Amino acid sequence: MAPPPDAGRQRRILAVCCLAQFMVLLDVTVVNVALPAIRADLGFTMAGLAWVVNAYTLALAGCLLLGGRAADLFGRREVFTGGLVLFGLALLVGGLAQDGATLVAARAAQGLGGAVIAPAGLSVLCTTFAEGPERNRALAWWGTLGGLGGASGALVGGVLTATLSWRWALLAGAPVCFGVALAALRVIPALGRPSGAARSFDVSGALCVTAGLVLVISGIVAVERHGLVSVASLGSLTAGAALLALFALIEGRLAAVPLVPLHVVRSRALAGASLVVFCLGGVAFSLWFLFTLHLQQLLGLSALQAGLAFVPMSLTIVVATRVASRLVAPFGPGRVMATGMALLGTGMLLLARVDADGTWARDLLAPSLLCAAGIGASFVPAAIAATSGVASAESGLATGVLNTAYQTGSSLGVAVLATIAAHAAPGDGFATAFLAGGLLAFIGCATALLMLVRPVHRASRPRETCS
Repeated sequence: MAPPPDAGRQRRILAVCCLAQFMVLLDVTVVNVALPAIRADLGFTMAGLAWVVNAYTLALAGCLLLGGRAADLFGRREVFTGGLVLFGLALLVGGLAQDGATLVAARAAQGLGGAVIAPAGLSVLCTTFAEGPERNRALAWWGTLGGLGGASGALVGGVLTATLSWRWALLAGAPVCFGVALAALRVIPALGRPSGAARSFDVSGALCVTAGLVLVISGIVAVERHGLVSVASLGSLTAGAALLALFALIEGRLAAVPLVPLHVVRSRALAGASLVVFCLGGVAFSLWFLFTLHLQQLLGLSALQAGLAFVPMSLTIVVATRVASRLVAPFGPGRVMATGMALLGTGMLLLARVDADGTWARDLLAPSLLCAAGIGASFVPAAIAATSGVASAESGLATGVLNTAYQTGSSLGVAVLATIAAHAAPGDGFATAFLAGGLLAFIGCATALLMLVRPVHRASRPRETCS
């Protein structure tokens, strides 16, 4: 095994991985406030416009497991860099698109690039920093930049759309991606790759899980427009579930070298952390989506003003992530996670009490900051719990599972809560959606307490770790 990088190189690796994660989560939300301008410029229908967002999230969530395993098998540095290049090229194509089909295809390619970047980058950190306080600090910065990216997408998109055009919400990120890719080649060491049978790729399993996840999430997205009992929704959900069942059969009985070895997903820590981040993704992305609509539709703020309203939330996420990372060692990731999800749930319930006549400063600011603190306090402890004790050769898989849970929860949460908000009177719809989000957050809190608190303090037999 190669010696660990020196402290200076570790800092540079951390900076590269954090900036990449910032870009991946930024682009989930950066086009939201630009959608009206995109529709006017490219002539989208209202239904077609949704695919500017959905194409990215579908490809991202559907391919995360594939991206994580590819990083383990074909080299983390190479896969991570390739994902960044693909992401940057897709940003260029999307920003220069002259028709809707090209933009949607570019957004799907972005999602594929992101599905490689997120698990590969987290796996790089797992193999660079020793398990314990050193890795916890690195994951704290990684989580901080990721949360900041997701929360600041509305601000960045609003500023660029208002001052330049919607195209720059995409184009501005391309040189950043190419620069980070070059930096990654320079600072991330080649860690070696498995040879022979260990490098064989479970093609049938990869196709089943990727197509299954895409179909399930596509069915979830279709619920928002067509309803649960529509052919589009039920057909996609049923086909996706069948493919995922076939994937489980392939991994458990048929594959010589499984894409997802079942002993990994049986890990209590990984399973518990994945369930919590599923709830976290469902609440956090719904919050950003609903909060943006609330500010613009009910309070009458412009896209730029709505983006600026997210600044306090972004700063709170940064602070909460830093504080939470310091609390993991004395209290354990399960307790910190449970506290974060409780804060998030409380903030959502308080938002549910705000009526249509409320103001941002008086009624929305304090609950939104409570939600932001909960988001910041939750994801990093989950990443720490999920990667603790995971073998180096399977770190990309573990992080792929965690990220898949997060993005799948995000897609499900936005689809369900947006449907709730849309099928009621404006004020009542938002209140009911915030209430549902709060209940989901408390389910995540209970999961953390039941699955991740007690095992933290148990001694476990030594295992090969990602150091």
